[in-house]
Amino acid sequence: MTIDWYHFTPWSALAGGALIGLAASLFALMNGRIAGISGLLGSLLSGGDGRGEKALFIVGLLLAPLLWQLFSVLPVIEINSGWLALTVAGLLVGIGTRYGSGCTSGHGVCGISRLSPRSLAATLSFMVAGFATVFVLRHLLGA
Repeated sequence: MTIDWYHFTPWSALAGGALIGLAASLFALMNGRIAGISGLLGSLLSGGDGRGEKALFIVGLLLAPLLWQLFSVLPVIEINSGWLALTVAGLLVGIGTRYGSGCTSGHGVCGISRLSPRSLAATLSFMVAGFATVFVLRHLLGA
């Protein structure tokens, strides 16, 4: 494995991680809830309390790349799958977040930072499932 030093951007990655941590911390302090995106989106669509803050948080997530584009060129998005595969993958992720009581942002970012054993187990499950899927698809099936 080699690192593409020309495209290696540790400072923007560090700034992005710090902003994610800051946003998740502020959301928890202001609302008393963790910033799990699937939970926020689900409660926003179902009409729960605090819809304004939740909507602003989601809008901020969607606007962030557009704002970043003012300062730097966005990377080219390359999708190597068809619409059927993307749809099935999205549905599987949605089902997984329901059964796992949260998504990677809720468990991985917010839960692990709170030292939650349930979030640690969930994040390990996400990661192992992802590693196994990539291994099977790329090395066993050659896709």
